Amino acid sequence: MKKQISKWVSIILPLLLGGYLVYYKYNEFSPEQLAEMKSYFKNADYFYIYLSLFIALFGFLSRAYRWKFSIEQLGYHSHFKNNLMAVCVAYFMNLTIPRSGEISRALVLKKYEDIPFDKAFGTIVAERIIDLLIFFLFVIVSFFVQFRVLKNYILQIIPFEKLIFLGIFAVLSIIAFALIWVYSNWKIIQLLKEKLSGLIEGMMSIVKMKNKWWFLFHSFFIWFTYFLMFYVTIFALKETSNIGIGPVIIAFVFGSLAIGFTNSGFGAYPLLVAEIFLLYGIPDTAGTAFGWLVWISQTLLMIVLGALSFFFLPILNRNK
Repeated sequence: MKKQISKWVSIILPLLLGGYLVYYKYNEFSPEQLAEMKSYFKNADYFYIYLSLFIALFGFLSRAYRWKFSIEQLGYHSHFKNNLMAVCVAYFMNLTIPRSGEISRALVLKKYEDIPFDKAFGTIVAERIIDLLIFFLFVIVSFFVQFRVLKNYILQIIPFEKLIFLGIFAVLSIIAFALIWVYSNWKIIQLLKEKLSGLIEGMMSIVKMKNKWWFLFHSFFIWFTYFLMFYVTIFALKETSNIGIGPVIIAFVFGSLAIGFTNSGFGAYPLLVAEIFLLYGIPDTAGTAFGWLVWISQTLLMIVLGALSFFFLPILNRNK
């Protein structure tokens, strides 16, 4: 019963948050601004939207191909078609229940390739660690490239005195957590240590991997496609087409963070992207329209590919 409640909460709460953000954002717009937004959708150059979707396909293919290296490291083999369809199913599932895609990927390989669930899931955890590290590189680059803008933006939201207080509080919290981590016997700390050891083991499997350089190449290539498909979309609207690479990197980072707030960024993604573009003189209506163009197009791609994968998986594997 508790698991069912937890499951429904994990689905409904992000959707409610996304719905609230949509409601909150559009209540700020006047009828004239809403009409302006409609014109952006009507007059957008959809060639660049289609181009971004084409680039996204290479990210799907690369992620499926990268997976085979970590699977082979464990002594198993999987067909590329099943890897690809499992990845597409994972993206589709993440639209419903956040992070459920990782489980569905492992379940697909268990069913159609007879690879143990825990083994397949372990490879996905290892992938996520690398993806997280590459994302942090984007965060660091955006911070240094646009330090002045980010500093002024943060100081507008949080006064300098409060910022110092928060900094001191953060340092003391880190010290307290470190002491608890080393000396505490609490069950939750022991559980976290077990999880951390599993993550470290996943990282070590990459270090020992026979084709680790190809694995890392595909890891960076995947994130390159993520950024490139975001970047080319700026040319779909006249108002965003002249924005520099620095603002695009920051908007990309904040958009990526938004994906974790709600179901694949529903409501949060356009809002955060628009907030960043607003710092660089892009009208709020144009930034919001841009965010929705990116989010809707990518979401539709995930739905189509996920649905096709659900349909073709049993057909292409009927002899197994």
